[in-house]
Amino acid sequence: MFTIISIELYKIFRKLRTYISFGTIGLLGILILIAMLVEGKGYIDMATHKLKDSFSFVGNFLNGYLIGYLVLNTLTIHIPFLITLVAGDMLAGEATAGTYRLLLSRPVSRSNVLASKFIAGLIFTFLLIFFLAFVSLGLGLIVFGTGELIVFRPENLVILTSNDVLWRFLLAYLFAFLSMSVITALAFLFSSLVENAIGPIVATMAVVIVFLILANLDFGFLKYLKPYLFTNYMTTWNTLFDNPVDFSEFIKACRILALHVAGLYGVTWFLFRKRDILT
Repeated sequence: MFTIISIELYKIFRKLRTYISFGTIGLLGILILIAMLVEGKGYIDMATHKLKDSFSFVGNFLNGYLIGYLVLNTLTIHIPFLITLVAGDMLAGEATAGTYRLLLSRPVSRSNVLASKFIAGLIFTFLLIFFLAFVSLGLGLIVFGTGELIVFRPENLVILTSNDVLWRFLLAYLFAFLSMSVITALAFLFSSLVENAIGPIVATMAVVIVFLILANLDFGFLKYLKPYLFTNYMTTWNTLFDNPVDFSEFIKACRILALHVAGLYGVTWFLFRKRDILT
């Protein structure tokens, strides 16, 4: 299995679209770093000016933790599309290239072939999130240093001390990997149904956009759909930056997202085993 996974990773990283994903995240992180270097103090002043009459703010609030937090907030907007560029091509690409029969003629079961491709997709997703952490939190700490993390909520303001932040980011990035794994599994499912990678990319993003819209509508029967929409839980990492943290909500979201990953992969496995490969 390790050999098959290595082959699938080689297939992923020999394609240009893989590096488009990493390049986009790198560019996004660097642009935010430059913007905060130029306008960061103004951003902090603007965010806290209403509170300065009542509170005295002392400390380094423009720091790497703030950069990491700001970049994490872009996760559900940018990262899903970058993931579908790769995950949507993993099975459809074989059909497009006409290599399905060659792939499945090897002395490896369809289940193992499918599992190796899916695991390779998850590894790509993990590396993408790790790279996001590096260009935001890592470079942010190098450029701006450490300090207190100030989190602005609609209803309150949360200030976290520098020694109480890293574990929150670690869990947040792991949660980000889990939530983006749902996108990987969804694109992987669509990729198993068609013979062109464009279809899975468009279909996955359409599902994400529709679910995001439905999750933000709060009227009629749509309220009862929310608990079943995976997009409703993708921003639950934000609860890790509350004080105290509501771990019950966080664990619930983890379970639901993990069930989505398992369920989507299960459907893909069932369909792929039954599929008649003609090319």
